[in-house]
Amino acid sequence: MRWKRTWEKINDWELWPFKWRYLGISPIWLWYCLKARSFWFFTPSNPTLTFGGFEGESKKEMYQQLPPHLYPKTIYIAPRLPFAMVKNKLQENELTYPFVVKPDVGMSGILVRRINNEAQLEQYHQQMPVEYIIQAITEYPVEYSVFYYRYPYSDKGVITGFLQKTPLYVTGDGASHLLELILAHPKAKHRMVEMQQKHQASLYEVLPKGDIYYLSYAANLNRGASFVNLHHEIDERLHQVFDELSLYSKAFYYGRYDLKAASIDDLKQGKNFSILEFNGSGAEPNHVYNSGYTLRQAHKEIVWHWKVLYEIAKYNHGKGIAYWPFLKGWRFLRAAKQHFKKLKKIDV
Repeated sequence: MRWKRTWEKINDWELWPFKWRYLGISPIWLWYCLKARSFWFFTPSNPTLTFGGFEGESKKEMYQQLPPHLYPKTIYIAPRLPFAMVKNKLQENELTYPFVVKPDVGMSGILVRRINNEAQLEQYHQQMPVEYIIQAITEYPVEYSVFYYRYPYSDKGVITGFLQKTPLYVTGDGASHLLELILAHPKAKHRMVEMQQKHQASLYEVLPKGDIYYLSYAANLNRGASFVNLHHEIDERLHQVFDELSLYSKAFYYGRYDLKAASIDDLKQGKNFSILEFNGSGAEPNHVYNSGYTLRQAHKEIVWHWKVLYEIAKYNHGKGIAYWPFLKGWRFLRAAKQHFKKLKKIDV
């Protein structure tokens, strides 16, 4: 069975490690660095996000630039804060269980958890070495991703990708235990180390027929989420909603909005939706996944987005927004990678 799963990984480029997927087009990224005469050519793309939102930016920074009514109620918790003060913050902000917790500076769904009671929160708080957020659960039923860019000289932008996202889950059949369901799942079976660590206590439980068991709470590609391409739903109404969002901060020019909404129609009317995150210059055009793209087609789409990113950053640079100096960017990126390495060690 193991060799079969390995062979499936080799034959499906979407299962390859990130570095392998991008290896063939990395020289094009380096070409843009040379053209801009800056290794960090992308940093002016979103001027109000640290490092252009490429990596290591905080959620606090991002939320402060969104309309307050369009993201979930959120509080920020410092590491080593006495737990009694954490409970006080919950009361002051009228946040009740269950809710979501995640690092303020995070990526790829690392340490995103649903917290159902005080004991779970205390355990999470004790293990967290960095600032994290407590966030009200967004009750809207469907999660979407919208990839959007806007040139700084225009009030109109372009939506290049629109997806529905579903977190990794299995459905009980009344006979199979959780481990069997995981091994039969086309994505979960390739994540056995993670599955065994996170669901160890439930692996041999039989799920009732029809019961849904979420293997990950984050609807993230790196956590095995499934995507449905909704490109045919992109229209002028959807563009208008995201043009208004982009113009609100006046500095979000390139990236991906992850959000929940009651329905596509409500989203197009600009109502009943909540933004979970805005990912800046480091955002993948994730509509290339689960959509039947070949690796060559995916590369073509990604490279085209890099061209847009370069053009936006170049324009902003011409208006006086400096590229980050090499040493500043290198030190920041090194610190960010150390930060994520620390978090991955406890993400079990």
